[in-house]
Amino acid sequence: MSSTARVLYIEDDSDSRRLVARVLRSSGYEVFLAADGLEGVSLAQTVQPHLVLMDINLPNMDGRAVTTRLRSLPNLGTIPIVALTANHLPGSRELALAAGCTGFLTKPIDIDALLADVAAFLNGRQQLLSEAVRTEQLERHAQLVVGQLEDKIRELESTNQRLYHLDRLKSDFIILASHELRTPLTLVNGYAQLLEMQLIKLQEGDEAGAVDWERPLQSVAKLNRGMARLTQVVDEIIGISRIAANRLDLHPQAVYLAGLLDEVIAELKPVCADRSLKIEVDGLAQLPPVQADPDHLQTAVTNVIENAIKFTPNGRSIYISGHVEAEAVVLDVRDTGIGVALEDQPYIFDQFYVVGSIDHHSSSKSSFLGGGLGIGLAVARGIVQAHNGRIWVESPGQDFDALPGSTFHILLPRSAS
Repeated sequence: MSSTARVLYIEDDSDSRRLVARVLRSSGYEVFLAADGLEGVSLAQTVQPHLVLMDINLPNMDGRAVTTRLRSLPNLGTIPIVALTANHLPGSRELALAAGCTGFLTKPIDIDALLADVAAFLNGRQQLLSEAVRTEQLERHAQLVVGQLEDKIRELESTNQRLYHLDRLKSDFIILASHELRTPLTLVNGYAQLLEMQLIKLQEGDEAGAVDWERPLQSVAKLNRGMARLTQVVDEIIGISRIAANRLDLHPQAVYLAGLLDEVIAELKPVCADRSLKIEVDGLAQLPPVQADPDHLQTAVTNVIENAIKFTPNGRSIYISGHVEAEAVVLDVRDTGIGVALEDQPYIFDQFYVVGSIDHHSSSKSSFLGGGLGIGLAVARGIVQAHNGRIWVESPGQDFDALPGSTFHILLPRSAS
């Protein structure tokens, strides 16, 4: 074969990689390098090499396991795979050949010999084992692979337990910190309301209009709005933490979606009025009740509609409808906004996932493209799933000009389980 052949060298030692690459490239070979077995397998599938040089003592997967894996891949089952290793232990050569290697070369590398060996293996040289030795070494190879797999499983189990413990600590900390924040928030909010009441009384008593009360009243109103928003953020953090820790307490009862939506829309009416948005509801009065916790379900539905409001330009409409599907009720929330990009759709229900760049993040949840913590839809999904339901989105994609919109579907079982 011509010296323009593609050679993949899998080696964790950077000095060895540079040396072999320089030698082979100086002789006209096209050389690709990988630092571990997993990278080598991926690269081999991409570049389809004519020959693979393989170190045996690799991290993650040793060279013998990588060789066995390469032999199972399309177009790589018959290419030369040559072990190039400093492992001189008795039986190492036989074990490598039984695992699927075509040849076995040892380090330190002899430059002249390496070039001759590469050319020879590309032209069909093979180092063979007797059938008896091959069978014996295959069994040994299988035992080693199983042992390595067992070690990896134990390592993963230990890591998983540690991560689970850390995740619980994180959730507990967030819940405790949020509760600690609630106490001063309640105090500040209460005194702000008292201050507003006192200012109103003083204004009413100032019949002569000697004092300009408008500015202090506006300041107190802004303070109250800020406290309400901060309280909402704390509640959202506690909510998503409870969902993540499977601590969501549900008290199911018969809930009619028509009545629940009336309450949700009444809460959002001021926001819709400010932005000239219309929410049109159809077909909910005929729906049977679902067994659900009304407070939690209202939170989930509110979050979905707020999301529709956030991504719908001023002056447009949001349509809410529902239908019965087998033993479930499906609520559909369709907006006429910018839509959801196809690459974002698998992730929008994940915690803290924010669509688009956060460089221009806005703290307003109701303004067009307003910001937030990225947990509204995650909370909605957690609540719906806690009711043994399902939530998903359908959208042709995102377009700021065509405004294709998106539809969120919430499926809820009619009976509790």
